[in-house]
Amino acid sequence: MSTTERPRILVVGGGYVGLYAARRILKKMRYGEATVTVVDPRSYMTYQPFLPEAAAGNISPRHVVVPLRRVLPKAEVLTGRVTTIDQDRKVATISPLVGEAYELPFDYLVVALGAVSRTFPIPGLAEQGIGMKGIEEAIGLRNHVLEQLDKADSTTDEDIRRKALTFVFVGGGFAGAETIGEVEDMARDAAKYYKNVSREDMRFILVDAADKILPEVGPKLGKYGKEHLEGRGVEVYLSTSMDSCVDGHVVLKNGLEVDSNTIVWTAGVKPNPVLSRYGLPLGPRGHVDCAPTLQVQGTDYIWAAGDNAQVPDLAARKAGNENAWCPPNAQHALRQARVLGDNVLSGMRGFPQKGYAHANKGAVAGLGLHKGVAMIVMGKMKIKLKGRLAWYMHRGYHGLAMPTWNRKIRVFADWTLGMFLKREVVSLGAIETPREEFYEAAKPAPVASAPKEKTEQKAKAS
Repeated sequence: MSTTERPRILVVGGGYVGLYAARRILKKMRYGEATVTVVDPRSYMTYQPFLPEAAAGNISPRHVVVPLRRVLPKAEVLTGRVTTIDQDRKVATISPLVGEAYELPFDYLVVALGAVSRTFPIPGLAEQGIGMKGIEEAIGLRNHVLEQLDKADSTTDEDIRRKALTFVFVGGGFAGAETIGEVEDMARDAAKYYKNVSREDMRFILVDAADKILPEVGPKLGKYGKEHLEGRGVEVYLSTSMDSCVDGHVVLKNGLEVDSNTIVWTAGVKPNPVLSRYGLPLGPRGHVDCAPTLQVQGTDYIWAAGDNAQVPDLAARKAGNENAWCPPNAQHALRQARVLGDNVLSGMRGFPQKGYAHANKGAVAGLGLHKGVAMIVMGKMKIKLKGRLAWYMHRGYHGLAMPTWNRKIRVFADWTLGMFLKREVVSLGAIETPREEFYEAAKPAPVASAPKEKTEQKAKAS
């Protein structure tokens, strides 16, 4: 970490908002005008809309992430966490991955921590649940599902087999519907290579507390998505929730009980709870309270955007919805980051700042290869698509939205190869404990004790 007398712009978080805002600032900043410092516990940004496809093996895991140091070569990138912020002194406490915590002074602050999985105190969830917020979880889910097929194919115990082939997904929004669609697609393909496992042996269950799935694309397409998944053999239970899942025994509110080794939790997100330590004004659900300019209310040197911010939706309010707030999605985060970057520079230079306004352009979702739903908003007209055409819209939109041409090309290359080559269905579950086999080979052999009879004979002889 370098020391400098130039003003420091501290960006807390390296996700959508952190990466794009830092790029915008560095691009428009005059030489030597300020130092940009980005702090995140990971050294890369994850493009989360591609996590379901990574879990299904359609995209290489390395192509879903963007290395911060490579994309932000003119910025300081610190791998660690900002644990506290002293606004009076304008000092942040940095806790690195190793070593002692230290203080870092700043002049301008960007809060871009994003969101974490929203969970509830359900017995067994912490021990059994699998999230879908990071690339590690997506690849872990892929390896885990294929490992269950390996178990089911090799065992003669019917209870073990049934538990291994039952997959429960909680949450029917974009993350849940896309993940179960992609994973079911992958499992269907993988079953062709197992002699003792077929798709009919598997049980996929989707649970949601709401009365519909995919609310982002509207009720008609949501209904189509539900019927499409059910047509593929997925059981969809709406207006219900999970009461417990201790030791994989899943109990639903509607009375259904199943045993499952795979419980995937995608039931929404919430702002990062560390925000409560920053002394910032928070909204009723824990978001940082922001003005339309993305400045934190009551400050002139702090900005926030994305999933951890409560930003007025000026476009929706202009249309008549006076209490509208920007929803936590990538569409808003990417555009807010650009406005935020411009406003930080305007604030430094003493110029007026611009309010953020963006009309919803629609939503797209993939439900497996050649399957999807899409709602495109063009003025007052809404175009609704489903099936293969919607799937092309989904891939085209997110492929172009992927940061950097390096990653765009790699993602499109993965998709192109997938058109001609069969999907990889190998499980690399051992990657989670790579040293285990070496440890077993290298650990000292136990000292063999002499048989009791021989020990007694030696004692008598002496």
